[in-house]
Amino acid sequence: MLRGESSSDWRDWYESLRERADQAMCTRLESCLEKVGPHSRLAEAVRYSMTLPGKRFRPVLTLESCRVCGGDEERAVAAAVALECIHTFSLIHDDLPAMDDDELRRGKPCNHKVYGEACAILAGDWLAVQPFALLAAEYPPELAVALQRTLAVGTLAMIEGQAADVAGEQRPTDAQLLEYIHLHKTAKLIETACRLGALCAGASPAALEALGNYGRRLGLAFQIIDDLLDATGSTATLGKRAGKDAAAGKQTYPAAHGLEASRAAARREYLAARDALQMFGPAADRLRQLAEYVIARDR
Repeated sequence: MLRGESSSDWRDWYESLRERADQAMCTRLESCLEKVGPHSRLAEAVRYSMTLPGKRFRPVLTLESCRVCGGDEERAVAAAVALECIHTFSLIHDDLPAMDDDELRRGKPCNHKVYGEACAILAGDWLAVQPFALLAAEYPPELAVALQRTLAVGTLAMIEGQAADVAGEQRPTDAQLLEYIHLHKTAKLIETACRLGALCAGASPAALEALGNYGRRLGLAFQIIDDLLDATGSTATLGKRAGKDAAAGKQTYPAAHGLEASRAAARREYLAARDALQMFGPAADRLRQLAEYVIARDR
């Protein structure tokens, strides 16, 4: 928290940005879904997953990164929505029987449990493509291209990381493979959230790289904590099935290094993320708080 600030102030700030992201998603999503034909449940399936209660962590990062670089948060709203579409597409596909075979997402039945596998796949496909059309419609051409390129790089890395994650199941623990999975599957998209916000603000190359580094280290801390929560948390608290990583024989930080070393590694990445923000001074204090939130969360 900021000096002299209460925990309720922090919660109020985060909730205000989360609500802004939610409202923007509803407005822009409905506008896009109006163009979907009435001959299937595709629009309904997309709406179901996009409106499940969530932390909206990545959109909040995008909005705050824009502000830290001197931009108006409103300018980054469409980019934040685009990123959340990509994140949601990845969750829908990750939950499928051919991937992680989950039944719960954010405490609710997974998309394929409600709409069937075929419709869930198509909902994910729609959410993977629509963000690029949204960016083209919302921003001037030069900025739209830069945002699309950045989003594409993060999305491709996430897909490559997921492929490595699946291929690594039931294999002996491999620290190098684990590092690749964490960096690509999770950290790159969180880095992308920060870069999108910086681009919307017209940030300098130095500021763009600093925020990218912050997001990458924050993403690594986020995934280590995710691994720890899966190993030590409960299904009721997490809103998804606990213990599934070990059951699937996945490459995880606790499996490779143990619980205590995992907690220490998460803290190292958290400190590195904070250090990356030095050039912004007190203006980046909210981003520092977000890093604290990441390593202290219980879901």
